[in-house]
Amino acid sequence: MSATLVELPAGVHAWYVSEFEALKQLLRDPRVSKDPRQHWPAWQRGEFRDSWLLTWLDRENMLCSYGEDHKRLRKLVAPAFTGRRTAAMLPRVERITTELLDAMERKIELAEVTTSAPHLELRSSFAHPLPMNVICELFGVPEEQRPEMRRLMDLIMDTTLTAEQAAQTAVDMHAAFTALAEAKRAEPGEDLTSVLVSARDEEGDRLSEKELLDTLLLMIGAGHETTVNLIGNAVHALLTHPEQLELVREGKASWDDVIEETLRWAPSIANLPLRFAVEQIELPDGTTIRQGDAILSTIASANRDPDKYGERAAEFDVRRPGGEHLAFGHGVHFCLGAPLARMEARTALPALFDRFPKLSLAVPAEELAQVPSAIAFGYAKLPVRLLG
Repeated sequence: MSATLVELPAGVHAWYVSEFEALKQLLRDPRVSKDPRQHWPAWQRGEFRDSWLLTWLDRENMLCSYGEDHKRLRKLVAPAFTGRRTAAMLPRVERITTELLDAMERKIELAEVTTSAPHLELRSSFAHPLPMNVICELFGVPEEQRPEMRRLMDLIMDTTLTAEQAAQTAVDMHAAFTALAEAKRAEPGEDLTSVLVSARDEEGDRLSEKELLDTLLLMIGAGHETTVNLIGNAVHALLTHPEQLELVREGKASWDDVIEETLRWAPSIANLPLRFAVEQIELPDGTTIRQGDAILSTIASANRDPDKYGERAAEFDVRRPGGEHLAFGHGVHFCLGAPLARMEARTALPALFDRFPKLSLAVPAEELAQVPSAIAFGYAKLPVRLLG
């Protein structure tokens, strides 16, 4: 069976597609929409608006749009993520990486005074602040606003939120991004927020105020969350598979191999809500997805499909041939920030392991807890010893 109807948190029913080729087909199928306002009857009836889905679906940006609206909104931000612009950001990424590694080294030097086996938490010290600082610099988010941005992004990924928490998160997000937009209206800069504000104010027919705020939310959220977990998951994979790390150190596999296999084996986004059938869709196995049905993008399952990757699909193998995966999506909604995420990981991982060649987990791997999310795939904390 390539698709199964499952129940998600808050009682949402959606099709769970576990086969790689079936999901890939749906992701590029024009009969599948990302816009609940047009194509999900339950949302149109006002259902699920008091759940965790509020922060995901009550949005007017390219993640929750379809057809011409999607093209228009994507076109506004696509120029900021071209290969040339991404390459131009490399010195900035390298600088931030070095600053964070220096700070980690200083923490350990101080800790050695009081303990014989000092360790630190890698997610909060390195994996999170690197992409967060990069995307905040790109969008001109002031230093004082960044802690609130981090708090909100963590809440968005939390699928255990109560109705009250989800509603308050939506209010807080509106306030935070309104404040950012107003700051750029008062003092425009060379950042992407200023560019979007200008598009809104000077050519209002291209971008409504809600589309502006929701686009900022999407770009800043997606612009760091995927890379946070990519870096953390890659470190976890290598430290729990030392033979794979040795292949890299011996030159038998590259850091690009590590990144692509991590994206396949432990994708930063495991399940992405939601898509909707614009019309009835018949899957190859005979399953019928009815018009208006919700579909979950089950990336983690599809990326370990034995029919695609063979009997060793569940194993982490940096020398796996092929390299195709769905971690960044597929089709018209393919992640614009994929080149930036890859570049950040390609900078961060070798720098981390070169600086701390004896890096190891500070707790047994089975004690590590996942983030409280049915969407994100990553570790809430990653305690490590930098000196072995």
